[in-house]
Amino acid sequence: MVKSYLRYEPAASFGVIVSVESNITYDSSGKHLLAPALEKLGIWHVRRGVCTKTLSPSLSSRAPSLAVTCVASAPSSLVASGYADGSIRIWDCDKGSCETTLKGHKGAVTALRYNKFGSLLASGSKDNDVILWDVVGEMGLFRLRGHRDQITDLVFLDSGKKLVSSSKDKFLRVWDLETQHCMQIISGHHSEIWSIDVDPDERYLVTGSADLELRFYNVKYELMNGEFMVNETGPETGNDGESATQNKWEVLKPFGEIQRQSKDRVATVRFSKSGNLLACQVAGKTVEIFRVLDEVESKRKAKRRLNRKKEKKSAKMGVQATENVEANHGSEEAGNVLVVAVPDVFKLLQTIRASKKICSISFCPVTPKSSLASLALSLNNNLLEFYSIGSGFSTKTLAIELQGHRSDVRSVTLSSDNTLLMSTSHNAVKIWNPSTGSCLRTIDSGYGLCGLIVPHNKYAMVGTKDGKIEIIDIGSGTLSEVEAHGGSVRSIATIPNGNGFVTGSADHDVKFWEYQIKQKPGQDSKCLTISNVRAMKMNDDVLVVAISPDAKYVAVALLDCTVKILFMDSLKFFLSLYGHKLPVLCMDISSDGDLIVTGSADKNLRIWGLDFGDCHKSIFAHADSVMAVQFVRNTHYMFSVGKDRLVKYWDADKFELLLTLEGHHADVWCLAVSNRGDFVVTGSHDRSIRRWDRTEEPFFIEVLSNVFSVYQKLSSWLRKENAVVKLVLLTAFVIMFRAGFSFCVYRCLSVQEEKEKRLEEIFEADIDNTFEGKHIPKEELPEEGAVALAGKRTLETLTATDSIIDALDVAEVELKRVAEHEDEKARGKVAEFQPNMIMLGLSPSDYVLRALSNISTNDLEQTLLALPFSDALNLLSYTKDWTSNPDKVELVCRIVTVLLQIHHSQLISTPSARPVLAVLKEIIYARVKECKDTLGFNLAAMDHLKQLMASRSDALFRDAKLKLLEIRSQQSKRLEARTETKTENRKKKKQKK
Repeated sequence: MVKSYLRYEPAASFGVIVSVESNITYDSSGKHLLAPALEKLGIWHVRRGVCTKTLSPSLSSRAPSLAVTCVASAPSSLVASGYADGSIRIWDCDKGSCETTLKGHKGAVTALRYNKFGSLLASGSKDNDVILWDVVGEMGLFRLRGHRDQITDLVFLDSGKKLVSSSKDKFLRVWDLETQHCMQIISGHHSEIWSIDVDPDERYLVTGSADLELRFYNVKYELMNGEFMVNETGPETGNDGESATQNKWEVLKPFGEIQRQSKDRVATVRFSKSGNLLACQVAGKTVEIFRVLDEVESKRKAKRRLNRKKEKKSAKMGVQATENVEANHGSEEAGNVLVVAVPDVFKLLQTIRASKKICSISFCPVTPKSSLASLALSLNNNLLEFYSIGSGFSTKTLAIELQGHRSDVRSVTLSSDNTLLMSTSHNAVKIWNPSTGSCLRTIDSGYGLCGLIVPHNKYAMVGTKDGKIEIIDIGSGTLSEVEAHGGSVRSIATIPNGNGFVTGSADHDVKFWEYQIKQKPGQDSKCLTISNVRAMKMNDDVLVVAISPDAKYVAVALLDCTVKILFMDSLKFFLSLYGHKLPVLCMDISSDGDLIVTGSADKNLRIWGLDFGDCHKSIFAHADSVMAVQFVRNTHYMFSVGKDRLVKYWDADKFELLLTLEGHHADVWCLAVSNRGDFVVTGSHDRSIRRWDRTEEPFFIEVLSNVFSVYQKLSSWLRKENAVVKLVLLTAFVIMFRAGFSFCVYRCLSVQEEKEKRLEEIFEADIDNTFEGKHIPKEELPEEGAVALAGKRTLETLTATDSIIDALDVAEVELKRVAEHEDEKARGKVAEFQPNMIMLGLSPSDYVLRALSNISTNDLEQTLLALPFSDALNLLSYTKDWTSNPDKVELVCRIVTVLLQIHHSQLISTPSARPVLAVLKEIIYARVKECKDTLGFNLAAMDHLKQLMASRSDALFRDAKLKLLEIRSQQSKRLEARTETKTENRKKKKQKK
């Protein structure tokens, strides 16, 4: 019989606070911070510092987990997250559920931005394209192509009518979303543009690159009368201005630039919600905060600058020369209107310096009362920091750091009862609850390379890089050190059924230790002490030590690529295992002591017999170094992990790969298997700790070819033997068939299902290259850009196309049956019509409509794109019947529009298509007008109800109160400006005297 195994599935992932590859952002309320953690999205409560909710895609061991690369929050409770495969998921933070998945990009999503109302979402990717999405309709509108390199940032302008995109190709592009074309291309940057942003009033647009300055642009819009509206700080041009006529289509006009303090490239530039601050985060440890002055303050500063300039010139040139200079430079004050420059508007307020490199920043949308703004920082050491920005200083208010390690996880160890998990890193040891993933205790320590939890789960040992053994009291969190080795402690192994352990070090020593619990002198508490009882000198660095379950042998892996097997009691040589081409990095001995498995830097696993030291099998296990291997207790199944980010499950008896578990995003350093084998824990360079649980789902790795071979042999024998032998063979065959054939078929189907899933993954991964021509040279995009469909061809779209074709075929057959029945009825042959069971009691038209309604709105365009012309023409003939349903008018319009765009040339040249198009022309316009009228009537009624509710509440008085406060603040600023001008005039009079 074929052996069945139980499948392992990903169950939990913890230890990552924020990942490096993505940005952070606040939600619309300002109470929560959205921090990507590899493939998950954590929602952190800012005030309490706890993760209240986690948004993660459905976990599956059969597909690799994709990291979140970009996050954007909408004005509502919706959040968009972009992934490394180009997909975008829309989440509802309140519900914690995924509303929809948008697929259109072919590369990782690098930029996401909502418009002010949250109805549109713009996305940029490594595929150099910008896609505009309808969030309400859950579909892509169109794709904007023109950039020659990765999109880095996006900004909406003019109430969402225009879009500005930046790229690594050093250009800014301004897109008109109504006409779907590029209306302005801005050059001038000497390096890649990494970030752009616009202030809330849409006066200034700032760009950040590797240049030493920040560039600013004035934003202007075309008015109805042909004039241009520019922000107050820049020069205004109207119909009479030359710049308005020459640059009619320019939306962004260069305003100036200011020098940055840091020489590192700009990573992010962001305005605060109120627009009074600008943060410039560089690819280093600093964030420069600029104060954005209002109109009065900026003009005052410009006037001071002009006065200082005049004073300097008057001091050099004298009084007579000063009068000439004033006459020559009178153009700077055209009608007492000052020319405000960028340094007059943006003033460096302070510089925030973090302890580590900053990955991302985000302003809180709610301005606190005691400070100017709150700023959140994500650091590259798995840390979140929150700063309160004052007028002249900034203070750190919170740091979220306890829920993860600052660097990669080097070792994980489970307690004897599997209730505690210990992980070590470069500066801390953490104790976790493996079932919930909560951090129970954090102890500062050295660089831990290996660990061990002693029986009774009260104490733990950690071997460090500097040669010490740290003894940790788990209950109190105290730590004591023992100088153990002259080099780093590479491995530590417990002695079964004993009270000791063995350590191996880079100083060539293998030491045997005993521990005992003693009473502290003069105290009631107890402590664990260790003492060295034996030591053994090896010929090379010791990398790994392992002890057989019966404590008979000790295995020592050396740097010379060999493994020495020694007797535990006498330390005499027993066996030498050689065959690896590179040093052995990990090994383990099975529970029955029959097998020993070694993993090496040569990417191979070798299975040895411990009785004679013979190599049973050498397996090419991983694409990179094998870092850890461990048997499941009381079995010959084993797990291995490597630098190729994979966890693999093996059968050491049959030398078969059972499962490949994908989930980690970086090198996997360590693993620990529970005593019962019901779960596995792995630690990685990506700072995550993952738990994989054993399920009750069986799977099989062999096809029962033996059964079919037996069947073939029986058939050949039946043709040759006599009647008696034939009877015996037939009886045996019948017994075999009844007993196990159905069971065999079930297993064969299971294997076939596994193979089909793998083939589907391979097909979907190469689907773009297959259909778009991998080796065909790419077309050159015009300089002004191009527009394309927003969707992406996937396996789902192809399946949907097949379902439409099947529905059309079934409907056509049914229509023929109905016509034949009508003919027979007309001839007098009355027969009862038998409905088609496949159509579920629907008419042919409704059956086709049902197939179309089941398709996702985002996949509809790509689904219809793969439809042949004959089927498309057949589909158009059904659309006139669907327009009578008001709920399907929008769907019908989309279908007709897409099919007309795709097959326009064929439709106009096909005579049979003209009657269909003529009917659709008359029907669709009328149906669309009816829907628009209904929507307009409902909107007007809702607006009227809103006005009635507002008149009955105190909302008007609240608005009046806010307006009053705003007027008072403006008056106070004017009074300050008047007093300053008076003092300046007095100073001038005194100087003249």
